[in-house]
Amino acid sequence: MAVPKIYEFYSPILTLLSDEKPHTIKEIREYCADKLQVTEDDRNLSYRKRGANVLSERVNWAKIELKVAGLLESPKRAEFIITQSGKDILEKGITLTARYVHSLWKHGKSSEKTEADSQVSVQEPQTPQELIENAISELKSVLIDKLLTEINNMNPYDFERLVVDLLLKMGYGSPEQNQDAVTKKSGDEGIDGIVKADRFGFDAVYTQAKKWKEDSFVGRPEIQKFLGAVAGQGATKGLYITTGQFTKEAKDFAARQLNHKIILIDGKQLAELMIEYDLGVTTVKTYPIKRIDSDYFDADN
Repeated sequence: MAVPKIYEFYSPILTLLSDEKPHTIKEIREYCADKLQVTEDDRNLSYRKRGANVLSERVNWAKIELKVAGLLESPKRAEFIITQSGKDILEKGITLTARYVHSLWKHGKSSEKTEADSQVSVQEPQTPQELIENAISELKSVLIDKLLTEINNMNPYDFERLVVDLLLKMGYGSPEQNQDAVTKKSGDEGIDGIVKADRFGFDAVYTQAKKWKEDSFVGRPEIQKFLGAVAGQGATKGLYITTGQFTKEAKDFAARQLNHKIILIDGKQLAELMIEYDLGVTTVKTYPIKRIDSDYFDADN
């Protein structure tokens, strides 16, 4: 069969999540493909112009629409669980059509109120622009997850190169100046990259790029070692980037340094910067939003 439509993934997604356990988007996609008997050829089908995988994109959209409708949520990055509203819909056997799910977007919950719903006031309906902004936010969240997956598949040296490329995109120096910015794989003394920050090389940013699991935390000892490496180079500016997260102690330690400027960038911040500066991502489509030109209609004729 052909790849199912977006709305056809609604029920399988909620059925999988009904076990009340967190599931990744990969698990959701594979379950839906098996449940709907998607052939191997259709699982590998890509859009001709954009190159994106059709199955992955449609499952992602279905997940986004269910989340906006309040039927599932993401308590932890890249993991999803069913909400009480989602469980209520499954128990009542409500058919999940596109029209029904979209009708929930105004309130983020089903029109069939639970006892808990009656204890809270109903949320004000969202405007079309607010719905668009929410959808864009969800798309960005999906993109961040995909970027972190791609980054974690890179070898350490390429990841160090990515950090240098990001700084160049942000306006630090030039490619010609920084073609050798990534240090040698051995004997780097705790420094992964040295980016010249201005045309004459008067200033430089020393970097360390470490791949950690998304739910892992870089602690204060690691930042202390990095600070020592930066100071050992006679430098004052350091940038520590990880695909994981930082402990509060690590952040506080970096913030207290008076003679050195140590900036910490975690995985989510890294992905957001890559999106902002168009590194590793491309713009698929732009949707202009127009409004009435009041000056034109108020002008004296």
